[in-house]
Amino acid sequence: MSAVIIDGAAVAARIRDELAGDVLAIGEGAAAPGLAVVLCGDDPASAVYVRNKGRVAEKLGIRFQLHTPPASSSTGELVALVRSLSDDPAIDGIIVQLPLPRHIEPDPVIDAVAPEKDADGFHPVNFGRLAEGRPSLVTPGTPAGCMELMRRYDVPIEGRRAAVIGRSTIVGRPMALLLTNAHATVTLCHSKTAALPAICREADILVAAAGRPGMVDATYVKPGACVIDVGITPTVDGLVGDVDRDSVEPVAGWLTPVPGGVGPMTIAMLMRHTVSLALARRHTAPV
Repeated sequence: MSAVIIDGAAVAARIRDELAGDVLAIGEGAAAPGLAVVLCGDDPASAVYVRNKGRVAEKLGIRFQLHTPPASSSTGELVALVRSLSDDPAIDGIIVQLPLPRHIEPDPVIDAVAPEKDADGFHPVNFGRLAEGRPSLVTPGTPAGCMELMRRYDVPIEGRRAAVIGRSTIVGRPMALLLTNAHATVTLCHSKTAALPAICREADILVAAAGRPGMVDATYVKPGACVIDVGITPTVDGLVGDVDRDSVEPVAGWLTPVPGGVGPMTIAMLMRHTVSLALARRHTAPV
């Protein structure tokens, strides 16, 4: 029996429809939620990603500001820009697009984002709340999107075993924390993990976020497991995930495709975070 294919594009569309009403309730024009994105450098993938964020925001009625400081900017100059956005009452959410140019230290730039405007969920205050298992308006967008997909497809999490391949602070670590907070028993795997396929085969939920195209085949997958493919690598044949779909689909119980799985959810969750932060700043119950 083949896996249920989790349609991230359809779920993301439903989330956008749900958010449209919240945006209207907040207000239009100058009163609408405001999202600022800082894009520094000339990374083509980042430019496409930011353009897509802008399109979605504008369709929802969110005021979108794109700031493109030159790639030659210093860490101090970016920190000053982000602090000015944090102080701007017209801005509800801030995203610093990563990666930054190599000569820029990312931590001071991320730290300059006001925690109450941190649409990405990367600020140490918000990440710390996640690590403590405390409620928070924002969590990193891609892991949040993975959790939302599993929720909407009724994937059991509580009491299940999970394995996450990849320990980045953008996906792997927060994904492991979200699963832990949802009462799964989680193994966080990485490049030094011994017997990786055997560990993964024990998991009811397997999240692949290693950035290695096609590395997860059927030998990694427990029959009936939910396999979430976060990987996305451009090739001459199109986008490729970390999961070998042809091998895994006949074994898994659920599977996210690439493209059309996790990818659309990241932007949808960032929009939800922006609306939640806007509502919180206006002393209204968050979404």
